[in-house]
Amino acid sequence: MSLSDNAIKVLEKRYLSKDENGQLLEDVNGMFHRVAKAVASADASYVSAAELQAFENEFYEMMSGLEFLPNSPTLMNAGRPLGQLSACFVLPIEDTMEDIFETIKNAAMIHKSGGGTGFSFSRLRPKGAAVNSTGGVASGPISFMKVFNAATEAVKQGGTRRGANMGILRVDHPDIMDFITCKKDNADITNFNISVGITEEFMKAVEENKEYAIIDPHYKTAVGKLNAREVFDVIVDMAWSNGEPGIIFLDRLNQANVTPALGEFESTNPCGEQPLLPYEACNLGSINLSLMIKNTENQPEVDFERIGTVVKKAIHFLDNVIDVNKYPLPEIDQMTKSTRKIGLGVMGWADLLCQLNIPYNSQQALELAKQVMGFIQEQARKTSIELAERKGVFPQFENSSYQQQGIRVRNATTTTIAPTGTLSILAGVSSGIEPLFALSYIRNVMDNDELIETNPFFKQVAINGQFYTDTLMRIIAKKGTIKGVTEIPEYLQDVFVTAHDISPEWHVKMQAAFQKYTDNAVSKTVNLSSKATREDVADVFNLAYETGCKGVTIYRDGSRDSQVLNIGKVNVKETTEQESNLVETKQGFFAPRSRPDTTTGFTEKVKIGCGSIFITVNYDQHGICEVFTNTGRAGGCPSQSEATARLVSIALRSGMDVNSIIDQLKGIRCHSTIRQNDLKVLSCPDAIGKVIEKVMKYQSGEKIEVDNSCTVSSNGCPECGKVLEYEGGCVICRSCGFSKCG
Repeated sequence: MSLSDNAIKVLEKRYLSKDENGQLLEDVNGMFHRVAKAVASADASYVSAAELQAFENEFYEMMSGLEFLPNSPTLMNAGRPLGQLSACFVLPIEDTMEDIFETIKNAAMIHKSGGGTGFSFSRLRPKGAAVNSTGGVASGPISFMKVFNAATEAVKQGGTRRGANMGILRVDHPDIMDFITCKKDNADITNFNISVGITEEFMKAVEENKEYAIIDPHYKTAVGKLNAREVFDVIVDMAWSNGEPGIIFLDRLNQANVTPALGEFESTNPCGEQPLLPYEACNLGSINLSLMIKNTENQPEVDFERIGTVVKKAIHFLDNVIDVNKYPLPEIDQMTKSTRKIGLGVMGWADLLCQLNIPYNSQQALELAKQVMGFIQEQARKTSIELAERKGVFPQFENSSYQQQGIRVRNATTTTIAPTGTLSILAGVSSGIEPLFALSYIRNVMDNDELIETNPFFKQVAINGQFYTDTLMRIIAKKGTIKGVTEIPEYLQDVFVTAHDISPEWHVKMQAAFQKYTDNAVSKTVNLSSKATREDVADVFNLAYETGCKGVTIYRDGSRDSQVLNIGKVNVKETTEQESNLVETKQGFFAPRSRPDTTTGFTEKVKIGCGSIFITVNYDQHGICEVFTNTGRAGGCPSQSEATARLVSIALRSGMDVNSIIDQLKGIRCHSTIRQNDLKVLSCPDAIGKVIEKVMKYQSGEKIEVDNSCTVSSNGCPECGKVLEYEGGCVICRSCGFSKCG
C-alpha cells in the first residue's frame, strides 16, 4: 500500500474499528481484509471454498492497491455489527402529518448508520392551503424542511459521518419562489443541499419568455401562472449569491428510468449524482484513474486493459454489497434488491490528464473522457450480463426497458460519477472528475512558520524540470495559478490548470462528456471566479441543459459568508466611504459594521470538562471581527457556545474594546470543567476569551505558545482548522476528512 501519512490519519480517525474507549482494534491492512472478506461472502452459495478465497483476495488487492475504493459506509461498516454499507438513499414524503414524521424517523435511522438522504417535498400542499381534517391551514414544504434539518442536526452519525440531505421542489409547485430563496441566509437549513426540479415545459417557457402553470400537488390542478424567465432569473441570482439552489432536470432523469413501472424519479442523493426511486439505496465506488497509465515507447498512455480488469472486479464487488448489506428499513431492503442498482465511477481524472500532458480545458480531454467512460460503461454492462448468467437478473427485470431490448443484466444501473471527497484523500488523488483546485498553497501556524503543500504530480515535474524552489511554490500559492509564471514552461502552464483557470463552459462540457456514458448522473461543481456575473451563471445553466447534463451545481468564489478555500492573500471587498465606517449609527443606536467577505483567523481545539470545543477567531485589517465555535463528538453546550460567539462577534464589529470582552469571558466557571484539575480552562466562555486573547497578542507581534491543534485558517475546517474545498454542494477537508453538506 502507498497510503500517505494524511490518509492513514483520516482512516484512523474515521474508518478503523475501535473499542468503547476509542482504542484502535485494527490497522489499515486489517480494514481492507475485513471489508474484502465480508463482501466476498455473498458468493458463498455460488462457488467453492477455493474460489471464494480467490474472490476475497481479489477484492483485498484491488482496494489495498488503491485501484478501487467503495463508498465510505462500506469501508466503515462491512464485517462489523452495524453492517450498513450504502451511502445514498431516497425517502418519500407523503402529504400527511403521520407520513412526514415517519419519514423523519426513517431519515434519522439512515443518518445514524452513515447514509445520506434525498427528499422531494413536491407532494406537500402549499403554505396556506386548507387542511380538512383540522380546519386549519398547511404550513408548507419549507417549514417541514426546517423540521427535517433540525432532526439531522440532532443525529451525529456516531461521530463518523455527518447528516447530509438533498431537498428538491418541482418548479411548478406553488411555493417554488419561497423554496428558491429559503437559503438566502446561510445560517438557515444548514444540513440540506437544495435543487429546483426543472421540467422540459419550464425550460421551453424560459426560452420563449412565456408563463407556465403552477400546479397544486394535492388536487393536481393549475392554480396560477408564473413567468418562467422571471423565475429562472431568481434561481440564477440565488446561485450567484451563494451557490444554491442547484438545478435537476427531472424529465431528463425519468427519460433514463429503466423501471418506470416502479415509479418516477423525484429526488437524488445529497450530491445530486444518484437519482433514486422512493426507498431505493445505491452502492457506489470509484476507480482510481491516476494509476491507469502505462508507458509505450517512453510515452504515457491510458492502460485500458488494466481498467477493464478493475471494472470487472469492481462491478462484482458492488453487486455483492447489495446482498451482504444490512439495510436500515425493510422497505429499503426490498426495493434495493428488486433493482440491484450500483454506481461505478472514477477519481483521479485530473491527475490522469496531467500525466498524459493533456490540458483539462481542451477538446482532446473531452474526447478522452468519452473514450474512457464509454469503455468503463461498456465493460460494466458486460460484467453485469455475465453476473446475470451466473446469479440471475434483477427481480424487476420483466418490468424494465432491458426486457424490451433483450439484454439480460444483473443490475438496473451500473455507472455513476460521485464526488469521492474522502475516498480521494485516502487514494491521494484529485476528486472525481474535478480539475485540480490548487497546485500549491501555504499553511501558516501560530508561531509564524509557513508550510508549503504542493500537488505531488506538479512537484515531481518541477523537480525533473529543475525549476522547483520553495520561493516559487510560495509565489504560486499566493497567485493561485501558474499562468504567467515565467520560470515555468508554457506547455506546463497549459497542462497544470486549476479550477479557476478553466472557463465555465469547459467545466460543463467535461460534465456532459462523462454524462454521455453514465447510467445515473454526474457530480460536478462548476467553479466560477468571484468576478463572474449573473449572466455567466445563466449561461452555465443553459449550457448544461443543451449538452445533456442531468443537473448542475455552481459555486462562485467568495460568494458565501464563510469562504471555504482562499488561495493567496486575504482580499477584503472594496467598500464605499460610508460602508467603511467601523461603527454605523442607525436611529440613535450603534449597529455592527458589515461582515467582511473574507477573513483570516485561528482555529484552536480546547479540552473542556465534557469533551472538546473548536474555537475560530477571525480578523481583517480593522482587527478581530468574529468568533465561531464547534463542539466535538461529546463536547460542550452547542447552543450556549454559539450564542456566546454570536454576541461576541456583534460586539466586536460594533467597536467594543477587545480587552473588555476578554475580561467579561475569562473566569466564568462551569461545574463540568472545574471538577477536572488538569484542564487549562474553566468553561466554554473562558476558553473563548482565552483564544481571543491569544489572537490579539499574535496580532500585536507577541510570541505566543502554540501546539499542534492550533492553526491559522481562512474560515477553515471546524475540526482541524485547515482549508476546506467546495465540492458538489458540500465542503471537504482534505487534511482530516471532515465533510459537510448544506
